[in-house]
Amino acid sequence: MRRKLNGLRVLVTGSSQGIGRALVVEAAKRGCKVLAAARSQPLLDELAAEVRAAGGTVATVAADVTKPDDRAAMVEAAQRHFGGMDVLVNNAGIGATGHFMDSEPDVLRQIFETNFFGLTETTRAFLPMLKQGTTPAIVNISSVVGKRALPARALYSASKFAVMGFSEAIRAELAKDNIDVLVVSPGLTQTNFSKNMLEQKARMQMDHMRGMTSEEVAVATLRAIERGTLDTTLTFKGKLLVLVNRFAPWIVDFFARKKVRELFAEEIAERTKKRATCER
Repeated sequence: MRRKLNGLRVLVTGSSQGIGRALVVEAAKRGCKVLAAARSQPLLDELAAEVRAAGGTVATVAADVTKPDDRAAMVEAAQRHFGGMDVLVNNAGIGATGHFMDSEPDVLRQIFETNFFGLTETTRAFLPMLKQGTTPAIVNISSVVGKRALPARALYSASKFAVMGFSEAIRAELAKDNIDVLVVSPGLTQTNFSKNMLEQKARMQMDHMRGMTSEEVAVATLRAIERGTLDTTLTFKGKLLVLVNRFAPWIVDFFARKKVRELFAEEIAERTKKRATCER
């Protein structure tokens, strides 16, 4: 479904920083009435002041998507400020890096609580309102690693694969209600995301590879909303990874294993040495 952005009522979760913040600013520039939701009220106040100074329409609500009362507060705020909602952008998310065996179970659960359960339950809360909306859409911000998992990103990747599966299923379910379900999968983006991770244990750092800016992701997301593009993958490297994985996943497997062996060469050598000693 194609739609005009001007006048649409849009909720963006996780909007105090990064992609979410850029989405609020850009959507307001395009004439959207934006409800910005995030945990930090001070950061929301700064965002609202910037948007209003530029002539945009914005309201804020301090909310954590993992909490039922806060999800209800977002619904109430949407009704109070704008009389409903047309587009829900599920952007709130957290991450962690490091190998699975080096992580604690509660870290995985925290990631899923925000990235998956927070997303699904926010969607559930807003469905009755979206059914009454104008050219309604649900936009789930996923990730390239939600299409191809990479070493040391298992926890985050798993949560984003779950988002992809959920999105594909409800896309068909909500067709009868004329609600689009769109997925946008950014690649490495220049945000504070890595600084806010629950854990950073990966030996291979990738921050220097972050290409797109938050603003570029926001523009691409709004373009997808306008055009009704169901699945959008961003960055050249992200598109290349997904393409290669589609037709020759063994190539990605090969280079992933090779990189892990290089990073853990000393550990592998020590283990081999111990094994040889025990066999004597």
